Amino acid sequence: MFKKLFYSLVKRYRHSTVPGWIMLFFDIILFAITFIVAEIFNWRIEGVLTWNSLWVNLCICFFVSLVFFYVFKTYRSIIRHMGLNDIFRVLLACVFMALTCGVLNFVNNKFQVVPTRNNVIPSYRLVMMLYSTLALLMLLERFMILYIYNQYFKRRRREVNVVIYGAGAAGVIANNALKQDIHFEYKVVAFIDDDKSKVNQHLDSIPVMRARDVLNPKFVKNKDVSQIIIAIPTIRLMHKQAITNRALDLGLTVKSVPHISLWMDGSFSSTQIQDIKIEDLLEREPIKIDNINVVREVLDKTVLVTGAAGSIGSEICRQLLQYRPKKIIMLDQAESPLYDLQFELKNNEPYKKSVDSMAFVIANVKDQARMEEVFEMYRPNLVYHAAAYKHVPFMEENPYEAIYVNVFGTKNVADLAIKYGAEKFVMISTDKAVNPTNVMGATKRMAEIYIQSRSTEQTHFVTTRFGNVLGSNGSVIPLFKKQLSAGGPLTVTHKDIIRYFMTIPEACNLVLEAGAMGEGGDIFVFDMGKPVKIYDLAKKMIQLSGLKGIEIKEIGLRPGEKLYEELLANKENNIPTYHPKILRAEVRRYRLEDIDREYGELQDIMYTLDDRQIVAKMKSIVPEFISNNSVYCDLDKKND
Repeated sequence: MFKKLFYSLVKRYRHSTVPGWIMLFFDIILFAITFIVAEIFNWRIEGVLTWNSLWVNLCICFFVSLVFFYVFKTYRSIIRHMGLNDIFRVLLACVFMALTCGVLNFVNNKFQVVPTRNNVIPSYRLVMMLYSTLALLMLLERFMILYIYNQYFKRRRREVNVVIYGAGAAGVIANNALKQDIHFEYKVVAFIDDDKSKVNQHLDSIPVMRARDVLNPKFVKNKDVSQIIIAIPTIRLMHKQAITNRALDLGLTVKSVPHISLWMDGSFSSTQIQDIKIEDLLEREPIKIDNINVVREVLDKTVLVTGAAGSIGSEICRQLLQYRPKKIIMLDQAESPLYDLQFELKNNEPYKKSVDSMAFVIANVKDQARMEEVFEMYRPNLVYHAAAYKHVPFMEENPYEAIYVNVFGTKNVADLAIKYGAEKFVMISTDKAVNPTNVMGATKRMAEIYIQSRSTEQTHFVTTRFGNVLGSNGSVIPLFKKQLSAGGPLTVTHKDIIRYFMTIPEACNLVLEAGAMGEGGDIFVFDMGKPVKIYDLAKKMIQLSGLKGIEIKEIGLRPGEKLYEELLANKENNIPTYHPKILRAEVRRYRLEDIDREYGELQDIMYTLDDRQIVAKMKSIVPEFISNNSVYCDLDKKND
């Protein structure tokens, strides 16, 4: 019967807090018990006890205690979240009770308000025994309530054993944040630190150990560790990669504590502990550059960015706004993405302060009349041309559209840049333009050829080439994320396929820097670091997700795809620039009259809508264009 009643009370009040009046009632009961015990001990020592003095002492001490219970609100604490401040409040209240009663005794002795032989004012001995014992019992009472709550009332959460890499301030903060998590019962089994002076010490009763003693199969298995949290916000990238790769090999989920500047309102909670992203596993340090040249290039200039709603174009716009252009025209044919960019820039810091310098234009670069209207209206000083079709299999199936946008769209914008006196035209190209094996890469190479031949003393044309960017529209990373969310499998075209990778901000930063250093007719290539196997990338993404049983399926090369990309063609060389990550490519030059003739012939063929004739003409313009895994492979055989 009693057991049934107990569990019904547990079920009813498990999500409630103990009301303040109940805590006050318990504290008064404790006071009464403590007072009686203190009086008995005091009587045994002094040998004097009368009912009169007992009642007067009780009334005085009770009144004083009640006053300080109220002043310090000791009964208002939420016990389940009790902290040091709550403990301190209880102790401080008892100290003030003892001091007040002591002052009453001192005043009585000094002025003989009541004859001391009557012993009706609490003695120092009684006061000390009473309030020291009361403080101890009040704290024990609260810890007992907390224990009962944790044992019977608290919702059971899934236990997660973790290790924290870093026994410094960030590690301590992370440990405290994990204790407050409402979803999981985190148990930190060890801290790891590279500082030998901390090893074999204890932090919050948790051992500090060496990495090799923790990050091994035996320790992970014995302690049932499932997560590691890297709590060194300023850790070097290579060191972070080494820790992450080791932890992933052990089957651990890897998280990290962000830099203090990213904490919300300067405070930190367990929800801010971030999953390690695939970008963190790039096998090189991020590229950093000094943008003094870009400031000189962009300040108080009118800038046109085509393809502004894309992943590259939008980041170029964000970075350009930092250099205070007079006007930045963001142009794209994609209505919804351009609206999203407009909303972002107009409503978020630090961009919204530059809202007066923004213009958003819906237009297609292949529409010559519409583009002329834009140039006539804004007369840009600088043009960053990022508009292009980039999806290899789609362009293999639609060469007509690929050429009209990537080649003749570029031609439209380039010709208008010259006509309206733009100072510089910077085109975003791709490593797929080098020894192209697909229509998309060939169209980008043709665009390079055209603008390289168009440089004048007034308008300088610059091309920038780089490989894949992590997280860009149509890249492999978003695809893998979608496949992971669907439960797999992850699909790769070939187990040995490799690609160069760079983050979007890094790529755009280098585009601006290369554009600023270009003097006309230049093609700049970026140091992309080491190539990455797509298969290995897929494996790491599965490990980072923490999901089990996700397969990687090999589906074969897509039309036009090749196993590896190049940044320079066979007959090209590169020349260093003042920036170690930017190289100037020495490429074959084409005569202007030859280009005009060839592109005029191509445009005539376009009217036939015959894909094979169109692609054949592309191959004559770009002899190194050799199709791979494509319906156009037979055109190469005819040319042999």
